Amino acid sequence: MTRKEKITLDITLNEQNICEKIEWDATQKPIEGIENAKAMALALWEDWDKGTAKIDLWTKDMEVHEMKRFCIETISGMADTIRKATGDEVMAMDMENLCERLHERLKSELNNA
Repeated sequence: MTRKEKITLDITLNEQNICEKIEWDATQKPIEGIENAKAMALALWEDWDKGTAKIDLWTKDMEVHEMKRFCIETISGMADTIRKATGDEVMAMDMENLCERLHERLKSELNNA
């Protein structure tokens, strides 16, 4: 039996097309109702050209250190994805090692600020 799930994104832009607000909802989300986010990264594999269509958005309220952490956590999540999808433990570990180095760098930046 097939089932359909739905993910909804509502993006509010100001007059200069700068992202003011990101709201999202999903049928399988553990908490009901619309959630707010400061950033999002959406990647879709397009079969027709064997390439990635990507949408990255962040609100003007997203702080630089938050964006860096968001990117680090996104790469970490991709390490889990590559491990589950392909079983390639070496590539997953390379990505996780990169995340550890980036995390240490961010921690150092925040301590020196």
